[in-house]
Order: sequence, then C-alpha cells, then structure tokens
Amino acid sequence: MRYSILSILFLSTMALFGQAKYSKILNDIDSHKSEYASVAQQIWSFAEMGYQEEQSSALLQKTLENEGFTIEKGVAEIPTAFIASFGSGSPVIAILGEYDALPGLSQQAVPYKLSNNGKAGHACGHHLFGTASAAAAIAIKKYLADNNKSGTIKYYGCPAEEGGSGKVYMTREGLFNDVDVALHWHADSQNSASVRPALANKSAKFRFYGVSAHAAGAPEKGRSALDAVEAMNVMVNMMREHVTESTRIHYVITQGGKAPNVVPDFAEVYYYARHKTRDEVVRVFDRIVAAAEGAALGTGTTMDYEMIGGTHELLFNEVLQPLVHKNLVTVGGYQYNAEEKAFAEQIAESLGNELDTRFVEGVAPYDIGGKAGGSTDVGDVSFAVPTAGLRAATWVPGTPAHSWQAVAAGGTEIGNKGMMIAAKTLALTGMQLIDNPKIIKEAKDNFIQKRGENFIYKPMIGDRKPALNYRN
Repeated sequence: MRYSILSILFLSTMALFGQAKYSKILNDIDSHKSEYASVAQQIWSFAEMGYQEEQSSALLQKTLENEGFTIEKGVAEIPTAFIASFGSGSPVIAILGEYDALPGLSQQAVPYKLSNNGKAGHACGHHLFGTASAAAAIAIKKYLADNNKSGTIKYYGCPAEEGGSGKVYMTREGLFNDVDVALHWHADSQNSASVRPALANKSAKFRFYGVSAHAAGAPEKGRSALDAVEAMNVMVNMMREHVTESTRIHYVITQGGKAPNVVPDFAEVYYYARHKTRDEVVRVFDRIVAAAEGAALGTGTTMDYEMIGGTHELLFNEVLQPLVHKNLVTVGGYQYNAEEKAFAEQIAESLGNELDTRFVEGVAPYDIGGKAGGSTDVGDVSFAVPTAGLRAATWVPGTPAHSWQAVAAGGTEIGNKGMMIAAKTLALTGMQLIDNPKIIKEAKDNFIQKRGENFIYKPMIGDRKPALNYRN
C-alpha cells in the first residue's frame, strides 16, 4: 500500500480523533434509510435498460431536487442523463450514479430461480448504485450547508453503463473538466476498496447483407448473410490462438434469418473486444473488422458495422484509493438477521458455496494486485479526473454479477443494507476531501504522473452520437 507522508499524517490524525466531526451527517444518512430503500426498490421494480431509464432518472432527479440541488437535464444529448449540483467554489466533488438494468434477468426477490419471461432485471445492482450515490451527495450537501463551507457537490446521473458507454459521452462533452475528484461505488458480494482494475473495451454490431432465394428450389441465386456471420465467427475464433493471453473476445448472433428454407438476406453479430490496455483493444478490434470484411468477400455479401460502445481501462489513484479503503473500514460492515441469513444460505447453496460472511460483517484487506474481469465506462472518467471507488456487500457472498442471484438479493434488505455502507463511505470521503484540499492536490499530482502530462483523450466510440435506441 502506498501512502505519502501527507496521507499518513492525515489518516493517523483521523484515527486519533475519530470521526466525531462527521458523525452527525453519517447518523443522518442512517435516519433516512427507509426513504433511500424505497427509492432503490422502486428503481429495482422499474428495471429500465440503457438509455430507457426515464422513470429511474426522474425519481433520482426529484430526490435530489427536493434537497435543494439544481438539476441540469439531458446532458451530453442523452435524455436520461443529468447533473445535480449544490454549493459553489472549490473543491468540486463528483459522485457517479447509475440506474440501468440488464435484459433477460428479471426475478422475484426469492432465493430460487424463476422464469423471467424475457424481462429486464437489476443484475448489476445499479438501482442501489444510483440511490446510495444520491444519499452520499445529499449528506455532503448538508455538511456544506450546515458548516457554511466553500465547495461544490455534483451528482452525475449516468445512464447505459451496461454496454452503452453513457459516461464516455459525458466525458467527451467535457462535463468533468471542472471536477477535482470523482467518487463511485458498485454492488458486490463483499465490502472492499482494493484496487479493482477494469478492461478497456470496444464493441460493435456487424451487419451482413445478402440475397434471398428459395433454399431448395433456387439456392444458386441466393447469397447467405448468415454464412457470412458464421465465416466471420470461424475466423475470429481461429484468431484467439494469436492474441495476447489477457485478450477477451465475445459475440452473440443477434439475427440469423427467419426460416431454414429461405436464404437469409440479412444477419447480424454483436462483438466485444477487451484487454487491459486500450491500445491493444484497438489492434484486436481492427483484426475483427478485417475478418468481417473477408467473410463478406468470401460469401458474396456486403458488410457494415456500427460502434455500440467503447471504454478506457480504469486508472487507479494511489492517493485516493487508500483513503476510501480507510473510510470503508471505519464505516464497517453489517450483520444478517435470522431471515436474511436463511435467504443467504439458500442463495449460497444455489451457487454451490458455503455461506461465509467475513467480508459482509467486515471489510476485505486492501490489495493492489486485483485481476480485471469486466469493463466500465468509469474508466473514461478516471482519465479525465482523479477517481476512486469501493464495492459494498449488496449480494450474498460468492454471487457473480449479471446473475439471477444478484437480482434477487438486490431486491431485499440485504441489498439495502449494503447500499447504506456505500453511501456513508462516499459521504465520509467527500467531507474529508472538502476539509483537506492538500490531499486533492496530491491526488492530482499522482493522476498526472500516471496518466502523463501530454495525454490527449480519444474516446473509443469516436464521434458517434449516443445510441438512444440501444438495447444492452
């Protein structure tokens, strides 16, 4: 763990004198737990997918507006994106909030799998993410107002994280240019503020156009778009042997024809390419495009593709991240009651695990060697402003994201309890940064050192407009 002399002195002082200075605000968050739980569970029930989060966005806007925040709606040309601001002057602290759901994962809040009927569900806990971040922003607002302090708190309502790259458009528009520090969190199966890398990502839908014909009566007149998709997939799968070990490539065929006796004149395949560095993602993606071009040539079809999303890797800040960890330890975990424990044991059994609540009741040790598993558009924010975050135990230990088990726990008091841990940790960190601008200065120095002084931001999505009709 890397601490500067300034950070060591600050954290030692905090340990010596405790958090009494901030206890009123943290207690206030707890006193409004039922209200925040109501907001989160309403968003859970809305389960709106990327760029379609009209009710979720409106509810969070209303919650913040009722607390005196000024709302800027429809930022970055996205109707469900917004910024809620309170205060004036420096420092400017941003808190990120998400609220989009995933397709095909709708469940009841029960510890067994039910049919979802193709509906969406909050399998990544963004209903909790958006609400806890709003609770933290409100708490920091009260701290500013009660103590007549200079500073600005901004809540960023960020849509379509699940593949839609909402924050990338917000970053590209320069909406973080006046921010000093950005804070975020995410739902998880344990409390942790260790360094959690994220993979850079580039995704696109490849569309092939052929010629329809009767598959038996006149096959020679047809040119199969599905053949082109399959040829592309074969070539990309052979390419897997010749990419770096940490490269990840995924695809699904989203359209492949309607009937076997008709040569498909249209087919579509949706690809993701990921790597720990954005430069390698670009190289891999260019090879995927070449495979698509070769498939079209070989099958007598034509091809075009649409960029869907693209994110940078996550740039970790060596000053802010240890501070967030320290504050998460101060806030601590929570315990299951008897009903919650019984629920958790059934979920754990469905995963083939024994229930282990060590990092629900406590916090995982700080670690800087975490392995990247997914991608997030927070990565782009982290290249615009010093950024740090945490994970809170809103799911049963061992639960993977994007699972029915995550949806189920997120709709219960387990999710609500974890959400409050995140809200208090973010609020505590924000208040400390407002009171200690030297730490912000040190975080910025580390940010410039790691990003590079001459860095020029180039979004992976290029200059495309937000895909408001996108379905993740």
